[in-house]
Amino acid sequence: MSLVMTDDVFKQLRDFIYEKSGIFIPDNKKYFLENRLGRKVQEKNLKGYEDYLYIIKYGSDKNELNGLFNLITTNETFFFREPQQFDVFSGELFKRITDENAKSGRKDIRIWSAASSTGEEPYTLAMILLEKPEAQALKKEIYASDISEAVLSSARAGVYGSYSIRNVPDAYLKKYFNNTNQQYSLTHGIKSLTKFMKVNLMDDKDTKAIRGVDVIFCRNVLIYFDDKAKQKAVSNLYDALRPNGYLFIGTSESLHNVTRAFKPIVINKVIVYQKV
Repeated sequence: MSLVMTDDVFKQLRDFIYEKSGIFIPDNKKYFLENRLGRKVQEKNLKGYEDYLYIIKYGSDKNELNGLFNLITTNETFFFREPQQFDVFSGELFKRITDENAKSGRKDIRIWSAASSTGEEPYTLAMILLEKPEAQALKKEIYASDISEAVLSSARAGVYGSYSIRNVPDAYLKKYFNNTNQQYSLTHGIKSLTKFMKVNLMDDKDTKAIRGVDVIFCRNVLIYFDDKAKQKAVSNLYDALRPNGYLFIGTSESLHNVTRAFKPIVINKVIVYQKV
């Protein structure tokens, strides 16, 4: 059975998704929603997309909204993605943070992976911190959040296939993973450093749960937002950072024309945004 989504239903669905998540689906991506939601409509034995729209807008089951987010978000990621940014974090930025700590008497470092997907990014950060001798005396806190319950559940399990771990250095692979038939399970020491939580970056209440972080990684997320939603999300990220804290976004993304609340600094050809 081939389901067709009318333009009117598409616009209502698109607007509802934008209102709830900040994710903007342009007019030429109607096929994307049809493909992502078609199976759900058939599984629930609905007559069409109109019935599904009614359920998510007026139904009382919050799992339906979670299911929608799971279907429309893209979660392609892997360990040590965009490694130059991790190099800058573990090098110059770590030194700056610990120097500030020494002045203020702080003995901690707090990081937020603000679109953590299936967990590869925050777990990469955990491994980097555990490998740094200078970090051993620090209390290490890593917050990892996503809008999708499905990917958070997968992240908490900490089990990955060969695609996800292909860039992990051999020494890290042996030290922090258990390999069973090409399924790589993270050790408890890595998992225990990371706190996973459901956070919608557009929701003030959600983002207020995270405060006083030194560094935020929010990579390859803003590309799904329009300018208004970008400004809202970036404002919430700003509020979560300590004074002079740092924000990484994707290498193909920019805060140009989004905000002047961050100062772009270049370290080893990598752009990092510092809270002004």
